[in-house]
Amino acid sequence: MLSIGNLSLPSSLVLAPMAGISDLPYRLINRSLGCGLAFTEMISSHALVHKSKNTLKMLSSDMNDRPLAVQILGNDPEIIKRALDALSGYAFDMIDFNAACPAPKVVSSGKGAALMKDLVKLHELLKVIVENTSLPVTVKIRAGWAETSVNAVEAALCAQDAGVKGLTIHGRTRLQGYRGQVDYNIIRKVKESLKIPVIASGDAFSPSLIKKLFDETGCDGVAIARGALGNPWIFRATAEYMKNGITPLNPDILEKTQTMKKHLALNTQFYGEEKGVMLFRKFFGWYVKGMAVKGLKDRAFHAVTLDDMLRLIEELRAFPDKYQPIPAVK
Repeated sequence: MLSIGNLSLPSSLVLAPMAGISDLPYRLINRSLGCGLAFTEMISSHALVHKSKNTLKMLSSDMNDRPLAVQILGNDPEIIKRALDALSGYAFDMIDFNAACPAPKVVSSGKGAALMKDLVKLHELLKVIVENTSLPVTVKIRAGWAETSVNAVEAALCAQDAGVKGLTIHGRTRLQGYRGQVDYNIIRKVKESLKIPVIASGDAFSPSLIKKLFDETGCDGVAIARGALGNPWIFRATAEYMKNGITPLNPDILEKTQTMKKHLALNTQFYGEEKGVMLFRKFFGWYVKGMAVKGLKDRAFHAVTLDDMLRLIEELRAFPDKYQPIPAVK
């Protein structure tokens, strides 16, 4: 199993943080199916310092949401120190620093993946975090800024020298975003260069692709992001595949709808009925991907009440013969 600092994880399969998605209800659903570690959504250090209401909501957790890392974003050492002070009253298990986000509004301010162009700055910021928390510190990086400046090994060694206890690498450059091929070779080189655990990220869409990440890179863990959207069963399926080499069947329509109802209930409990239903609409779309239910999906995007959404979930049970599992990405 994967250990990061003094933190021992129940599984080497990690739920990656995704902005606007990785809230408490979403994390709990994935944990129930085998996720070994989860992260909050990426949180701005500035927003933490200013105690933004929305940001404080993103810090919400409970006893079943463990182990949990908080992922922070920033490029100002003093602001980051103050952000860590603001986090001191919360029961997180790990601090993760984002040096990988490719969003234009993030990199234009010198944050996220922009730090791949300034490793001196990255080292400085990581040192600040390590020296101002008692929790294990990790960092997420990319292969580099562009194909002509792939410097993940240098960035990883810089992070290790700053005292981080683990590292996640997305095997694409910032300019690639989420397009093109994942570079397994650069992930392997990072793993071979470090003494700390390395978590691989990129195109973890199926048990076979996740095993490929392990096999071709030698990584200690795999972070699952888009592969878990509407498919929390990917954690259970991958664990079984890694154990016996057989990909288990997709969940039947009864299990799928029961999980959707549980997720919807968690959403409405956490956000209230109106917002909880509204935020669940996108998840409905992901859960039914591959099913011949276009009309139902369209209606879900206009559902307003809890009863409206529950009725639509119930209607899915009429479609078991038309259900097509999400194909594995090869």
